[in-house]
Amino acid sequence: MEQDLVETEKRRKREINIDPSLQWSQWQLLDSILPTGGFAHSFGLEAAIQARLVSGPDDLQTFVIHLLENTGSLLLPFVYSATMNPTLDNWQKLDRILDATLSNEVGRKASVSQGSSLMRVAASVFTELPSLKSMRDVCVGSGVVSFHHAPVFGIICGLLGMDSGTSQRAYIFMTMRDVISAATRLNLVGPLGAAVLQHRVAYVAESMVKKWMDRSVEDACQTAPLLDTIQGCHTYLFSRLFCS
Repeated sequence: MEQDLVETEKRRKREINIDPSLQWSQWQLLDSILPTGGFAHSFGLEAAIQARLVSGPDDLQTFVIHLLENTGSLLLPFVYSATMNPTLDNWQKLDRILDATLSNEVGRKASVSQGSSLMRVAASVFTELPSLKSMRDVCVGSGVVSFHHAPVFGIICGLLGMDSGTSQRAYIFMTMRDVISAATRLNLVGPLGAAVLQHRVAYVAESMVKKWMDRSVEDACQTAPLLDTIQGCHTYLFSRLFCS
C-alpha cells in the first residue's frame, strides 16, 4: 500500500502543472487569520495545568514535545494518505478509520469541530478548487463523514498541489503554533517567550516529522497516552477557557 502511495505521489507531481498562484493559497491555509477555530483548543494543556502536570516554561516545553510526538505518530499518517490521494472515496475511508481510532471523546469532538470549520472555510475561500466545495456539499448532513481535522487538512493540501512532506510539516507546525498560543493566553509564557519557545522546539519538531512522516494509516498509534487521558478530563474542569 505504501509503495502504491509513493507511485501515486510521483505520478501526481508529473501530471499536475501547479499554478504559481496556488502558492498564495497554500500560505493562506497556514495563516492564523484563517477562521478555522484552532485557537479555541488547548490540546489538553488547560487540563494539564489544573492537574499540576504543567506549571512553568520547562514543563510547557516538555508538554509541547510530547504533544508533537503524539500528533506525528497518530495523525500524520492520515494527513499523508489524504494528501497523496485527495479524492472523495479516500477521504470518507480515512475519516471513518480516524473516528474509530480516537478513544478520547474530548479529542474526537475537537477534531470534528476543527475539521468541519476548516472544510467550510476552505470551500468558501479557495474558489479555485470547485471539487472541494462539491465534496463538502455531498457530505454535509449525510452522516457519511465526521469531518475529522487531519484528513480534511490533507485533502486541502493535496488539492492545492502541496507535496506530502510539506503538508505533514505544516500540520505539525500548526499544532505547535496553536498549543503555544494557548499557553500564552493561559499565562504560562509571555509573547516573546512563546516565540523563543516555538523557535527552540522547531528543531525537535523537524525530527518528529522525519521520524513519523510517510506512514500508512495502519501504522497510526499513540505515543503519549497520558496526554490523551488528561485531555479527556477537560470536560470535568470547574472553569475553563478552551473547548478542549
